[in-house]
Amino acid sequence: MTITAPQPPATGPAPHHERVPPVKLWLCHNDALPPAVAAILASHWLDERENQTAARFLFERDRRQYLVAHTLVRRALALEAGLAEAELVIWRSSRGRPFLQPLPGGLPRGGGHLDFNLSHAGGYSLLGIVRTQRVGVDVERLDREAGALETILTTFTPQEQRWAAKAPPGRRRDRRVLRLWTLKEAYSKARGLGLGLPFDEFAFTLDDDRGVLAFQPPADDPAGRWRFLELEPVPDVLAAVALPADENRAPHLELHQGFPWDRTAPHTITLPEPVGAPHDRAFEGSTTPL
Repeated sequence: MTITAPQPPATGPAPHHERVPPVKLWLCHNDALPPAVAAILASHWLDERENQTAARFLFERDRRQYLVAHTLVRRALALEAGLAEAELVIWRSSRGRPFLQPLPGGLPRGGGHLDFNLSHAGGYSLLGIVRTQRVGVDVERLDREAGALETILTTFTPQEQRWAAKAPPGRRRDRRVLRLWTLKEAYSKARGLGLGLPFDEFAFTLDDDRGVLAFQPPADDPAGRWRFLELEPVPDVLAAVALPADENRAPHLELHQGFPWDRTAPHTITLPEPVGAPHDRAFEGSTTPL
């Protein structure tokens, strides 16, 4: 497996940075959980609403994806919170974003806040968990239908469309389109807006290989500054993570693979420096196209 962070890890972090809880990222393929096991876990862990949703899928592959994804959420959150999987109460915002019900006395394993975000595509589920602020994640496979990618491209800003079109048709252009798409999805999900935020109202400047060089947030962004991470944890599977930036904290990310009962040590990745307005001057007076 090759994991490439967009920039070298920071050296010599200040002592208080070491106390910043890491961002936890779980990538789980459906094959990591046999169908019969997923069904048993779901029957014990998922709430009534989740089980009703699972029962409505027409195709078994979609039901399996849902069960793996949501048992993954329950298991990983239980490990972080110190609660049993079935004890977790998951609510949804008015826009459908799930969040963990706070407990009056805080969580058994410390703190009173856990934010999480889930994405799944093509047999993979990606889950991000943070103990401070918000997180947004997205995962996509490169083997998307060409027509779907052309439609996705039209939702971007004109500058982003021109940047993607600089690559020849085929996998290189598809990769550019999906890099932008995963970043935009991760950002909008971290904001709690999902597809309710038009993707042509904010823009990314990307390195040709990997990494966000600059970010122009939408006008209503209360944070303005963000950390973005691009990953290709397995070949041809692209992932993105978005976190509001705290200039005084330097969090790192732990990438776990498989279902959360695997004791394999995670890969540790230092998150890149923040980008965005109003302090990012990459967009101010620049004549270089995105």
